[in-house]
Amino acid sequence: MKILKKLGALSLITAVGISLIACGGAKDKSTESNNQASSGSSKDIIVGVCPGPYGDMIKEVFTPLLEKKGYKITVKEFSDYIQPDQALNNGEIQANLMQHTEYLKKFSADNNLDISAVKTVPTLGMGMFSQKYDSIDKIPDGAKIAIPNDASNLARALNVLSANGLIKLKDNVDATKASTLDIAENTKNIEFVEVEGAQLARSLDSVDAALVPGNYAFASDFDYSKALAVEPLTENYKNVVVVRTEDLDKELGKDLLEVIESDDFKTAIENSKFKGFSKPEWWK
Repeated sequence: MKILKKLGALSLITAVGISLIACGGAKDKSTESNNQASSGSSKDIIVGVCPGPYGDMIKEVFTPLLEKKGYKITVKEFSDYIQPDQALNNGEIQANLMQHTEYLKKFSADNNLDISAVKTVPTLGMGMFSQKYDSIDKIPDGAKIAIPNDASNLARALNVLSANGLIKLKDNVDATKASTLDIAENTKNIEFVEVEGAQLARSLDSVDAALVPGNYAFASDFDYSKALAVEPLTENYKNVVVVRTEDLDKELGKDLLEVIESDDFKTAIENSKFKGFSKPEWWK
């Protein structure tokens, strides 16, 4: 009987051991699969965007071209500029299109994110809009003007205001880093109201004018022909497709770059609602 009991116990230990090894093997395989998906080897990818035209650009231009390469694209919309880069860095999404180069550089540095631009794409500039005035010359003394509260877009807004004579910035200030502290002259005593980018369009009910980034202006159906001023875009303020840095030289990064540089991409842009967007320098 003792021998039988010992044999039974040994069989039980062996069975449990085999079971644990099998479970461990399944777990390792699952982890490996997840790692492959997060590294961009999977062709089922999620692309992050913010409200505006770039979600449409992904759906209407990028998706058909990437599908030819075997990709399945899901677009995920975020409500602000912060989440898409964090989600990309964490592997929750595989790419995003919602920011310009200056924002990417500053935000990724400030938050220690390992993400990089693939290439610039056609971009809609910031516009100055008002429900009260039809000309920038009619902006009164003491007017309230809403501007973005993130550093790079705030600098863009101040440059638009400076270019149109509403303020004057200090000499030798870095235009990409200008803040309200860099205003040398404010002869109209304008009161600046710093607002989160996604809320700028809605702020028009409570201010005299607002500087609205292109994606949010587009999402709100603002008519650029009625804008008080439109930003002349420099290359560093044109939007970029972004992936994790490790994916730049992998299949995903290479395929995205090939799509963007293709003649089919240019043709699709020129035959769509994006044809009036400011083109990148490489386009020429």
